[in-house]
Amino acid sequence: MHGIRFAQEADVPEIFKLIRELAAYEKLTHEVIATEGDLRRYLFGSTRFAEVLLAEVPEGVAGFALFFHNFSTFVGRPGIYLEDLFVRPAYRRRGIGRSLFQRLAQIAIDRQCGRLEWAVLDWNTPAWDFYRSLGACPLTEWTIHRLTDESIRRLAQSTVG
Repeated sequence: MHGIRFAQEADVPEIFKLIRELAAYEKLTHEVIATEGDLRRYLFGSTRFAEVLLAEVPEGVAGFALFFHNFSTFVGRPGIYLEDLFVRPAYRRRGIGRSLFQRLAQIAIDRQCGRLEWAVLDWNTPAWDFYRSLGACPLTEWTIHRLTDESIRRLAQSTVG
């Protein structure tokens, strides 16, 4: 049996562990520069930039979903963007990932969201299969673009014209 709940500030160390485990699974450990302090500040500070759901089993935390709101100009309503969902390997195939998604879907309904979206790595076929089983459709006509630290600074400091 498992339960889904919103994370509290006291959960930051566990959230940080989950993020590092997710990064190891995705072979992206070298990209984790976040700290527990960052998580505390941005998840539980005066302005909360994201929210976290935790999946709990009797042994402890089995997984998490980190999400935030976006907005669709075409739909004219907010949406939910799922940044990360991760279930520890020992707890997979127990319905925990589905339960996290069901809770996100209920939150989307409660908050009158028009969309629930996320990105998935091309090589992660278990995730692709799982998302298809939920009824998700890949948006093949869209490509994600990203600016990071240095390119953001360079753009912000550039002159117009």
